[in-house]
Amino acid sequence: MNIVDLHVHSNKSDGSLTPSRLVELAVEKRLSAFALTDHDTTEGISEAMGAAAAHNLRLQEGQIPLLPSGDPALPLEVVPGIEFSTEYNGKDIHILGLYIEYEAPFFKQQLQEFVDSRIARNQKMCANLQGAGIDISYEKLQAAFPGSVITRGHYAKYLLDHGYIKSIPEAFERYIGDRAKYFVPREKVTPSQAVQLILKANGLPVLAHPPLYHMSDASLDTLVNTLAEDGLAGIEAIYSTYHQAEERHMHSLAKKYGLCISGGSDFHGSSKPGLEMATGYGKLCVPEKVLDDLKAIQKKRKEMYHE
Repeated sequence: MNIVDLHVHSNKSDGSLTPSRLVELAVEKRLSAFALTDHDTTEGISEAMGAAAAHNLRLQEGQIPLLPSGDPALPLEVVPGIEFSTEYNGKDIHILGLYIEYEAPFFKQQLQEFVDSRIARNQKMCANLQGAGIDISYEKLQAAFPGSVITRGHYAKYLLDHGYIKSIPEAFERYIGDRAKYFVPREKVTPSQAVQLILKANGLPVLAHPPLYHMSDASLDTLVNTLAEDGLAGIEAIYSTYHQAEERHMHSLAKKYGLCISGGSDFHGSSKPGLEMATGYGKLCVPEKVLDDLKAIQKKRKEMYHE
């Protein structure tokens, strides 16, 4: 059975590996597809797709490398994606966009607006941390993490590397968590707005890891109902940290509202120690059929749109 991973991050946001290295790792893991879903950016997609195309060309030419397991490498598809951070009733809700037309001018313009908002927020948060005696600036963060969209994960790594904290959790507890003294919230779109933006880019909107939001069953049901009416395509029903009851609940919600299921590791490399691409914390398995069902929905929607 072929497997996929539809939630992966590179160093273009808060992951530690380059898009090209992610392709190499996906080949080593014998994935048939993975989605690059960096936070609020699509900067790594072209690199990943180019690396996958080169790998697939080698296979077509008969250059089929054997993996350490002894198995032959598989062809690999890179799904162009993104992960939007949105706000709903005071909670941070993430919406994945799969198969987005990431080069569309309107989409690139919207992402630039997100970047500008994020920069303004980062400059304010750096000023707050400077007031706490920390030698930090937005420019120093950029120098430490070149080419990345700066997130709180980068702040935590910076503080750790410079000896201000002893662990990543300590950074959030003392400095950059939602309730920390130095935190500055970022302007965010609503989940519905993110769904609409993804649809406009002919993508598939997916509600990411709902159990992580710690909502009541009734509140989550209301959110899924609303987003389904907006055009939500799927729910992330297979995820690295789910226990069986949570996975059953996600499948039930998907069935109730006629949605596909999606699944992924939320791989970040060294930013999330112990969490592996394809297998999560060891038990994750996302069958290729999950992606096939999502593709079928996309094809159906495109046919309806063009009728």
